[in-house]
Amino acid sequence: MLKRIGLFIAAISPGLFLIGYNIGTGSITTMAAAGAQYGMSLTLPLALSCIFTYTLIIAFSRYTIVTGKTALQSFREHFGTGWAVFVLVSLLFSEWVSSAGVMAVVTQVVQEWSRPLTASGEGWSTLLLAILFGVLLYALFLNGSHRFFEKVLAVFVGLMGLSFVLTMFMVIPEPMEVIKGLVPRLPQDSDTALLTAGMVGTTMGAILYVVRSILVQEKGWTLNDLKAEKRDAAISASMMFLLSIAVMASAAGTLFPRGLAVNNAIDMVVLLEPLAGKFAVSLFVFGIVAAGLSSLFPIILLAPWLIADFRSTKRDMRSKSSRWLVLLGVLFGLTVPIFGGRPVFVMILSQALAAVASPVVLILMGILLNKKEIMGEHVASKSTNAWLIIAILFTAVMAVSGIVGIIGLF
Repeated sequence: MLKRIGLFIAAISPGLFLIGYNIGTGSITTMAAAGAQYGMSLTLPLALSCIFTYTLIIAFSRYTIVTGKTALQSFREHFGTGWAVFVLVSLLFSEWVSSAGVMAVVTQVVQEWSRPLTASGEGWSTLLLAILFGVLLYALFLNGSHRFFEKVLAVFVGLMGLSFVLTMFMVIPEPMEVIKGLVPRLPQDSDTALLTAGMVGTTMGAILYVVRSILVQEKGWTLNDLKAEKRDAAISASMMFLLSIAVMASAAGTLFPRGLAVNNAIDMVVLLEPLAGKFAVSLFVFGIVAAGLSSLFPIILLAPWLIADFRSTKRDMRSKSSRWLVLLGVLFGLTVPIFGGRPVFVMILSQALAAVASPVVLILMGILLNKKEIMGEHVASKSTNAWLIIAILFTAVMAVSGIVGIIGLF
């Protein structure tokens, strides 16, 4: 039985990696803010983004399976070094900044939760917590291989999923509220626009598809594995939707009826306790920690992966350069605990900006998928192109919403 479970986890490991990367503290904050402020009324954009994510995961995976090359390698080969450098730098910069925000949110939430456990009432030090989590992540990296990384992500994702789903069932809103959320409606103000763009940015960010092509190449999937690849994509997108809707529903069932807003993850912890109880809050905090670690772990691995991918060299995670790059990613997580700052606004803003970059990456891949000299008989079908066009238009609309939301904030 355990062997079968292990084989199944190995088969869907690329999907688990994407879930772990995608559902982090930024996603949680955005979904909680949406649920608290608008109930379940933003369910439709979330559902659409997950459907598009599923189709795009398949499209990027098919490209790598057919050509044997990743997205970043192909962007450099077919569109020039300039485009590839732009993608590489923008992804690395956004992910390192994201690591600072993720670690800050995790440590601040744990500090808030631990206040009753300390004599001073101030909770555990965020700097010490950041160092502890950073050492844990770097130790896991130093002592692991790609297969070990997959197992670590499976544990983190499993703990995160269990925590959020249990919390949702403890404070779940009326089922009709979820159904009402599927009724199409456009953002009516800058806050709604920014939140909607943030939701799309966190589920349809360009980094997701670039990383997916790397994972497929690492897995060594061939045309014989297309069925397994589709199953993996379906599990990944479905879990993204389930975990995101669980967080949204937790806020919608408790905070929305009372008009309580969530501006950061700490608000969720403080406001949820009187309404749902200490146990529910502890579950939610545990889920946030698991989500943060499951997001941080792939983030710190991205730099050596992306640089090796750009250079078309072997991904050697035990090389000195890889270790220094991973250490740099870990150190970025200490910036907010050391220098201070409020990371949540920056994280939601970065997610909205990620939605702006997505149409560009989708357009580039769409061009490659339609080149017969590259794809041969596996050139994009009419249905694939239709999904791509709709996804590009959808992300473009969300990009405009993000820009409108950002302008509205200033």
